[in-house]
Amino acid sequence: MTETEVVVVGGGAAGIGAARKLTDAGIPCLLLEARDRLGGRAWTHDAGGYPLDLGCGWLHSADKNPLTKIAREQGRRIDETPPPWQRICKQSGFPVEQQKLFREAQTAFFERVDEMAKERPDAPSSQALAPDGRWNPLISAVTTYIAGAEPDRVAMADFASYEDSGVNWRVVEGYGTAIVAHAKGVQVELNCPVQRIDRSGTRLRLTMPKGEVTAAQVIVTLPSALLAAHEDFFSPALPDKIEAARALPLGLADKLFIALEGAEEFESDSRMYGSPDRVATASYSMRPFGRPMIEVYFGGRHAEALEAEGVPAFFEFAARELADLMGESFRKRLKPIGMHRWAADPFARGSYSYAVPGQSGAREKLGATVEDRICFAGEACSLDSFTTAHGAFLSGLKAADAIIASRK
Repeated sequence: MTETEVVVVGGGAAGIGAARKLTDAGIPCLLLEARDRLGGRAWTHDAGGYPLDLGCGWLHSADKNPLTKIAREQGRRIDETPPPWQRICKQSGFPVEQQKLFREAQTAFFERVDEMAKERPDAPSSQALAPDGRWNPLISAVTTYIAGAEPDRVAMADFASYEDSGVNWRVVEGYGTAIVAHAKGVQVELNCPVQRIDRSGTRLRLTMPKGEVTAAQVIVTLPSALLAAHEDFFSPALPDKIEAARALPLGLADKLFIALEGAEEFESDSRMYGSPDRVATASYSMRPFGRPMIEVYFGGRHAEALEAEGVPAFFEFAARELADLMGESFRKRLKPIGMHRWAADPFARGSYSYAVPGQSGAREKLGATVEDRICFAGEACSLDSFTTAHGAFLSGLKAADAIIASRK
């Protein structure tokens, strides 16, 4: 196809949501994806005999998340087991009473962020940490799993704007599997990275290695980090969009899956922290779904440093922390299964976005439509559900609705 009415750039949750809605509305639409697969940062990869979500894995706000219903309609199994981070777990070196004190301190931190953001929206979230607080290192580590970055790098108002119902479920067959399946019937072109969008004519012209496509309207769902790195993506340029994208860098939250021999000694979906005393630590979800494995979370600057060393560095760090917790012999029971370095991914360049201090309004700027024919979507454009697949998905639906409305 060299001509169509609407092109959707990017086949992640936002692009799939938008393209599905346009297709169902009878509007000629083409979804262009740079990878050889759909899903973007929603990627279920079969390894170790199980479907593993190397990207997003939780139906956050599952009671309101539209992807929950979609997954169920596909016949997927929804696991409603409470997530590990909501539990108090037995852990060597981190007694239950101390865990309770940590959770109280973390809750107080979140409450201070919400309150202080009203007066200092663009200040770094680290200002809400208690001075010399005992639990500041672990609170900062957990923040990297939530936001992909430490509190000093995240604007107060951005952190406070995130909304969550507290209900978190999972898709047994994989979150990425459900999201990709929603694209059934949509016209898709894979291995097709868009290099430039020429908006100088009456029709938009998109250039790719395979050729060109013209369209009346476009929905751009690329990660903010990709837009920020390509000033010439639009011609004529859209400097305001590039500036907004740069104010929304992608933080990093990498996951490593490790096979565990004799896993039955651990409670299913329990959790351990490598160390409660440092930011550069990992979080260990033991036996996710009851499987004989460990799901390890790394975030922020710590994940960035490990990515620079390569995949083996993640396993070595985890094995060392686990050996410190469980004894040196524990290391022999571990075997790496799989992971994906999201910062090294050329079509992602990170996990999910955060607004830097001084730029709390960047999400609204990035999501604004240009000339009534170039719409933007993706988790970075969501005002209250950023960092999530459903936030991206809803932004895609919003962009599709705007295009449908403009054509009436």
